[in-house]
Amino acid sequence: MTSRLEVFNPATGEKIRSVPEQSAQQVKESIERSHRAFQQWSKTSAKHRASLLKKWFDLIGEHQKELAKIITLENGKPYQEALGEVTYAAGYIEWYAEEAKRVYGRTVPASVTNKRIIVTRQAVGPVAAITPWNFPAAMITRKAAPALAAGCTFIIKPAPDTPLTALELVRLGHVAGIPEDVLQCVIGDGEEIGSIFTNHPFIRKITFTGSTPVGKQLMKNSASTVKHLSMELGGHAPLIVDQDANIDLAVKQTMLSKFRNAGQTCVCANRLIVHESIKDQFADRLNQEVAKLKVGNGLEEGVSVGPIINQKGFQKIVEQINDAVDKGANVLIGAKYDVDDEKSCYFVHPTILTNVDLSMKIMHEETFGPVAPIITFQTLEEAIKLANDTPYGLAAYFFTENYRRGIYLSEQLDYGMVGWNDGGPSTVQAPFGGMKESGIGREGGQEGIEPYLETKYLSIGLDE
Repeated sequence: MTSRLEVFNPATGEKIRSVPEQSAQQVKESIERSHRAFQQWSKTSAKHRASLLKKWFDLIGEHQKELAKIITLENGKPYQEALGEVTYAAGYIEWYAEEAKRVYGRTVPASVTNKRIIVTRQAVGPVAAITPWNFPAAMITRKAAPALAAGCTFIIKPAPDTPLTALELVRLGHVAGIPEDVLQCVIGDGEEIGSIFTNHPFIRKITFTGSTPVGKQLMKNSASTVKHLSMELGGHAPLIVDQDANIDLAVKQTMLSKFRNAGQTCVCANRLIVHESIKDQFADRLNQEVAKLKVGNGLEEGVSVGPIINQKGFQKIVEQINDAVDKGANVLIGAKYDVDDEKSCYFVHPTILTNVDLSMKIMHEETFGPVAPIITFQTLEEAIKLANDTPYGLAAYFFTENYRRGIYLSEQLDYGMVGWNDGGPSTVQAPFGGMKESGIGREGGQEGIEPYLETKYLSIGLDE
């Protein structure tokens, strides 16, 4: 008997749907089909692949409302946010439909006259993707679109909390004409499927978005077959507000960065590092805006902060808040919770903490929740030291109207993505990824298709 995964709405506890899980044998069969399909798909023209991606893009646009509702039901994020994610997700497909036709090789002058040197690019092979729950559409298309554009076949293993978005995206891809064995989705135990992916010789690349510990394990397990790897891992983003910052702008952009998806994103501002001279003004203005946020079911009108995805995530947030308060932090607003353990529904009201110091867990651990801790600084060097004091290096933000200080900050921050007076820098045409323990490789932009390509060098001798 086939086991089934039950999917629940984190805002209400209601069962949405159950979906069949694949056995280990079925996952292996999917990989074998992907391998066989690669032999044909990789030989199709870039123009053909681009045309199918464009059809997929169009279909997602036609079904954006239905997709957004699925995201809100299984993820909990507000419906308007979910609509924005669908647009963002589709943008990757449109971008890589165009990039498919721009995978260029080159000729290289030989050192002798009787040789010719040609460099070409070809698809890596079948790709396995493991995607998270917090962006159940965008984290798939950001990987699938460049892989398919490059000529790779693709298997998605979505998060168990949010499989329905993945299934619908794959269905629309098939309707668009992408062959079923070229684009597949498998659902089941993450550890078991991850082990199959990393050990199977037919899978030539693993792409993963998730926690750093899981990413490290996938890297270790992939070593025996020397797979290509792309890893977008944890973050602990600093947001620096300098003494000459436009405070209204800084507050507006902090709201955008911190409270989107109830703070459950890897690029959320996790530590607000504010100049001592403006801390009260900034905190008061931020408090005014946070007070306007409505917490609840994402399908209800006016809701801007949805539920925490599960009990484990909720407990981590509460633990960090309690630890900070016990060590002297002040609660400016929030630290309130709506909990229904019977239905597994957990809401955290947006929270601002002041009088924060480095003894507190929240300054060293990614929160993944709607909590904004404010720590102060006096010198720019102190702010940079605070910002870089982490093994992570995904995203960072700073606010200053002084171009000299801005350029200096941008060069000193050890992060793959930096927003200067911008709390939402992520876009399909720019490379997304981190430094240090925040990952390997980039997704988006011209750089995003590179991890799905091999370089081949051909030397032609012309002697008779």
